[in-house]
Amino acid sequence: MKAERRVVLMLIIFIIILPFSARSQRKVVLNMPHYDETKFHFGFVLGVNQSFVSLRPIADLSTKVFDPTYIPDLGTYITSARVFSITSTPVPGFVVSILANMRMGDLLDLRFIPSLSFGDRTLNYTIETSDLPPGATIPIRDTVVFPKKVTSTYINFPLEVRCKAMRYNNFRPYVMVGAQYTLDLASNAKKREQKNQNEKIVKFNQNDFYLEGGVGFDFYNEWFKFGVELKMMYGLMDVLKREGNIYTDSIDKLNSKIFQLSLTFE
Repeated sequence: MKAERRVVLMLIIFIIILPFSARSQRKVVLNMPHYDETKFHFGFVLGVNQSFVSLRPIADLSTKVFDPTYIPDLGTYITSARVFSITSTPVPGFVVSILANMRMGDLLDLRFIPSLSFGDRTLNYTIETSDLPPGATIPIRDTVVFPKKVTSTYINFPLEVRCKAMRYNNFRPYVMVGAQYTLDLASNAKKREQKNQNEKIVKFNQNDFYLEGGVGFDFYNEWFKFGVELKMMYGLMDVLKREGNIYTDSIDKLNSKIFQLSLTFE
């Protein structure tokens, strides 16, 4: 949650500062004065992202005891285990996109931005294990945090609508909303399973749908238009792939959530 609050705070500061910067511009000669009259134009996008998860543990998480069939990689002599808590840690990723823009009016644009993005998340499981090694009569209890890294490589197909303010000199802000279909190419994690045969890999499902919302600012230069955009994407589907182990059966629902900062060149 702290990381998400920092992103929201950055967004608020970003929104406040840039318009004031734009209003401070003196009247200048307009760069590319007829650019927005073009029906179609194209470009590319470079960006960074942070991938979060919004998860809901099972209702009886703290009391549910998992037997050895659910804990294949916790240890040879583990007789049972309980999950105390599950948290997630985002890892910065990046995205590259191509952009196609269709003018729908003076203030509206329709955009299609297919992209390739990379992002990792780590699920941290705080687990209490009960260990009964040979010769012991009383189980040994221990509490350990087990991190499970989930690597994703996405092909994204977003369709977005931008509502633009009136252009001021060579500056123009906008807000955007949209929807996105995402295909996760790394969801099966076969290579990771081959490298870690004794470790259980947490996997996500291949398909997901997102709702998007964000703000952006366009700057008209002499030869091209440069933009800065910050958007949030909320996954609609439960993407956790359940495989009958302690890591998946301790979660009732898991959704993706992505914050993305993009630089556009058109």
